[in-house]
Amino acid sequence: MQVPQDQLKTALDKSGLIGRDALAEAEKTAIEKKQKLSDVLLSAGKISEPDIKRLEAHVLGVPFISLTGEKIDFAILSTIPEPIARNHNIIAYKKTNQGLEVAMTDFDDLPTIDFIRKKTGLKILPRLTDTASVKIALAQYKKSLKAEFDEIIQRESVSIKKLEEDESGISEKELKKMAEDLPVVKVVDTLISHAILQGASDIHIEPLESSVIVRYRIDGILHDAMTLPKDISTGMLARIKVLANLKLDEKRLPQDGRFKISNEGENISFRVSTLPIYFGEKAVLRILRENAHGFTLENLGFHGEGLERIHTALRQKSGILLATGPTGCGKTTTLYTILDMLNTPDVNISTVEDPVEYQMNRINQTQVKPEIGLTFAGGLRSLVRQDPDILMVGEIRDGETAGLAINAALTGHLVLSTVHTNSAASTIPRLLDMGVEPFLLVSTVKTIIAQRLVRKLCVAREKYFLKESELKDLSKLMDLDKLLEILRHEKIIGPKDNWKTMPFFRAKKSDECEDGYSGRVGIHEVLQITPVIREMILTGKSHNEIEKQAKNEGMFTMIEDGIFK
Repeated sequence: MQVPQDQLKTALDKSGLIGRDALAEAEKTAIEKKQKLSDVLLSAGKISEPDIKRLEAHVLGVPFISLTGEKIDFAILSTIPEPIARNHNIIAYKKTNQGLEVAMTDFDDLPTIDFIRKKTGLKILPRLTDTASVKIALAQYKKSLKAEFDEIIQRESVSIKKLEEDESGISEKELKKMAEDLPVVKVVDTLISHAILQGASDIHIEPLESSVIVRYRIDGILHDAMTLPKDISTGMLARIKVLANLKLDEKRLPQDGRFKISNEGENISFRVSTLPIYFGEKAVLRILRENAHGFTLENLGFHGEGLERIHTALRQKSGILLATGPTGCGKTTTLYTILDMLNTPDVNISTVEDPVEYQMNRINQTQVKPEIGLTFAGGLRSLVRQDPDILMVGEIRDGETAGLAINAALTGHLVLSTVHTNSAASTIPRLLDMGVEPFLLVSTVKTIIAQRLVRKLCVAREKYFLKESELKDLSKLMDLDKLLEILRHEKIIGPKDNWKTMPFFRAKKSDECEDGYSGRVGIHEVLQITPVIREMILTGKSHNEIEKQAKNEGMFTMIEDGIFK
């Protein structure tokens, strides 16, 4: 059952989810490339998949179902074998007197519906859903991590016992053989697959005196995933080192490497770091999804004046835009999203990164290799001779890189980069400390974005109202009256609401949401270098004074953005 494209266009126009100009442009692209209108809109990040699927369901006259947070009875789920469910994106989620309700992403897949009808003997009631719902349901086919490990270890106990040798006496050849041992391969593969299923960003493998703890970082928080026998740690580390092409017999020094896998059509890259600690070697695997696309500044959390300031900066042909914050706060994702917006056929974009986290079409991406002399500074020096329009430097770490970035901006390039600082205003003294001259800084740096990632509440959440003591604490951090006016202007609250009548929400544990949180969103502050702030930098004002002036000029601080969200 195909979605009539003219009816979908009418529904999109009426919904107001996308502007008419953007819709007309997407329709033109769909005709030229002979693609579906929905596919063009999704790949361009103009609309979210749940929104487009809801509209398609409306046009087809069928229900839309979201399986997010739904715990499906395994007896019903397993009505459709996992390989079929996975390959055809179809999930059995409910059984009634009328028949078997199945959620699917593609209503054109009639052969699969016929196959399930014949296999089950039930009437099939198709419902439209989105890819995220299918992924959540597919994860429920998997056994728990502990059960899977117990099964592997029990089944392969004889082989694992062979790993109980003294590490110091094992040669590189023996380590390589151990890394290829079947139970070790299964343990590492299972660790990785469960981390991907749970949406983890990092895997920590930490040896203790008599065991090994595996932890996953999910939504920014570390969770204990599994405790394994100490016996298997040597083989696990050897397996990870083989995958990352590291030296197997080097246990005294830290090592860094990376490897890639393909998981259900998704390319996933792992950045591996090993570190010698008291009880052995610790390994951390950073998980990078290379197929990540479709981000927009809006769905990253930017809005209002901050969003306008970024768009203004991107219309400039030269200058520097910086993203700042600690490790893992989403700086690189923000810059990649901006690069995606700037990536048009009429510009040449080049980057120098460590590492290349996401591969992007039509962008020339260079990986730094300090061991052979290819540093950020060296790479940037070469890039400016490649006739670029836009440059991205993964990180400004020293005065040499900062100086080269400024020279590139002065000679007519738009430069994007990151700096590790706590706030937008504190980036200025950091650059000055690197040796950048104030007059060069104010001539090139146009906009500074500072950000953090905060966890989002699940649908099941608890309402509460701020106490007098909490309001008093907040008033020390921000201008509550000014923020109240902004909330009213943005229609987040009603015209007569105040801080005492405004509902807030906090985490509530439920069966669907273990700790009350799911996913993360960015909170930001966007500092524009205005004429007044430029003068303050030149006269050596402190970052606190600069931040105060920026707030007077309308900058939303990160904590204010957190309250707003």
